[in-house]
Amino acid sequence: MTRMSLIRFRSRLTQFIFFGNIFYGLCAVALSAEAMLQQRLPLNGFWYFFCVFIATILYYTYPYVRKCGYVSSNLRTNWYTRNYNLIWLMQYSITIALLAVSVIFLSIYGPWLSQMQGSQWLMALSFPFAAALYYGTRFVNLRRIGWLKPFMIGFIWAGVVTIYPVLYFDLAHSRIYTFSWVGTLLFLKNMMFIAVLCIMFDIKDYSADYFIRLRTFVVNLGLRKTIYFILIPVTGAGLGFFLLYAAVHDFSEIKVFLNSIPFVLLLVVALALRRRRSILYYLVVVDGLMMIKAACGILAIGLFS
Repeated sequence: MTRMSLIRFRSRLTQFIFFGNIFYGLCAVALSAEAMLQQRLPLNGFWYFFCVFIATILYYTYPYVRKCGYVSSNLRTNWYTRNYNLIWLMQYSITIALLAVSVIFLSIYGPWLSQMQGSQWLMALSFPFAAALYYGTRFVNLRRIGWLKPFMIGFIWAGVVTIYPVLYFDLAHSRIYTFSWVGTLLFLKNMMFIAVLCIMFDIKDYSADYFIRLRTFVVNLGLRKTIYFILIPVTGAGLGFFLLYAAVHDFSEIKVFLNSIPFVLLLVVALALRRRRSILYYLVVVDGLMMIKAACGILAIGLFS
């Protein structure tokens, strides 16, 4: 393989992983594993994490599975246009796989589902319901509410990676899900972390959002105020809250250090967004903070708990 061929291969692989939402699926798996370990639970089996992985890809790819007859200035849109048949085949295959797993799941856990309490059903159904409203119906489209959008995405992600793993574990072991302070705090922590990342992504979409009058934070406040009055204070507050929690629960120094890394990197990346960045920067660096957060949390709980 020549040098140019290798470069083209690496470029295509990178685009497939990030434009094809493979990385989002990996982040969902990693954050789910982190949340389970932090709640002192054994990890769910392979098939649970496999379903989380492919369902995340299916959900994030859904808006792009349509033919575009023109060349866009958006690299991701052009990638989907060039790879329409591949993406359609992936979506079709993932849908079939999820339906098959659902049938198997119902055949195994059907009797236990009938015994689930109302609170369990509420948690199980609220996140898919919110996800459906985010993409929109004839009457409601939560994506059109600019200030709400990042928190809605954070709410959905936090539910999938924090609540669902425990719900499934309890169902598989014939237990009744109970609320815990640790689980609640982890849910809020994940929700706010993802929300901050979404506000960062709104910086990338400033021009398009301004044109369609979508009142995101950056459209309302401008770039500098969004960074200095929203991103940095919220991240700083999250770090401060964690340090207080760590002091009360007597975390070791290495555990505090590892769990502080994602917050510090959030601040660094927020400041870096003062300059215009490419879409791959957002997909690799900004979204990469989810993977870093999961890795730091898993290391802290696995090696230094």
